[in-house]
Amino acid sequence: MSTRIAFLKGHGTENDFVILPDPENALDLPPAAVAALCDRRAGIGGDGLLHVVRSAAHPEAREMAAEAEWFMDYRNGDGSVAEMCGNGVRVFARYLQRAGLVTEGDLAVATRGGVKSVHIAKAGSPGGSAAGDITVGMGRAVFPAGDVTVSVGERSWPARHVNMGNPHAVAFVDDLAHAGDLFTPPPFSPASAYPDGVNVEFVVDRGPRHVAVRVHERGAGETRSCGTGACAVAVAAARRDGADPAGTGTPVTYTVDVPGGTLVITERPDGEIEMTGPAVIVAEGEIDAEWFGAGRA
Repeated sequence: MSTRIAFLKGHGTENDFVILPDPENALDLPPAAVAALCDRRAGIGGDGLLHVVRSAAHPEAREMAAEAEWFMDYRNGDGSVAEMCGNGVRVFARYLQRAGLVTEGDLAVATRGGVKSVHIAKAGSPGGSAAGDITVGMGRAVFPAGDVTVSVGERSWPARHVNMGNPHAVAFVDDLAHAGDLFTPPPFSPASAYPDGVNVEFVVDRGPRHVAVRVHERGAGETRSCGTGACAVAVAAARRDGADPAGTGTPVTYTVDVPGGTLVITERPDGEIEMTGPAVIVAEGEIDAEWFGAGRA
């Protein structure tokens, strides 16, 4: 192994990530190493890790290589493997653009949640960020059957069960402060609803088709933003408001405020959900291989 390992740091609406370019999948990344890298005091710090690998080089992505050259091997901040991360896909695409591996326009990114369509807008596009906002095709929402309840302290709320390639429980509340500190996972019932844990969103209304949200992401705690969570919130809000694009034939767009910024979510009549927002690379450097090796135990 080289004595240095290249890394970058980026964020999408302040959902931040350590980025490890590793085209040939040469790095060994056990959970302890990922958790050490994401540690905000002893490591680089991040809500998660974006492992950048060619699809053909990763056993979980080889079948997608014909559709997408690059695989986002995403890990939560505690080192656990995750299916998808919407903000992560935007930051992943921004890294590929910065590295000269893709240009503005359309590309495909392989994830454990399937191949995602991505569009990188031109820099300075009207209404977007200076670098150009990035739109990700997030797939279709699935609404598993069954009632779900989430709780914080003595308060409980019915929650809408939404799957965006990963599970979400969306609860509409009167005040975002009712979500508590969100350091630990909010209890939910029945326990059988989410055998592998769940992302929990607490939502308040800000105006017509405009909501604000706080989220507990499984494996990370409260984060400044969650892309799949924003999508789950938008479709849950639309159904609550009686809007279903499949029935009306008209797209529905919601503005979703998260602590780290704003995302725009559009659900189309065919069910496809698009998320648009900024993505920023803030730093790059090298990790000492000896330190990294010590964190793998």
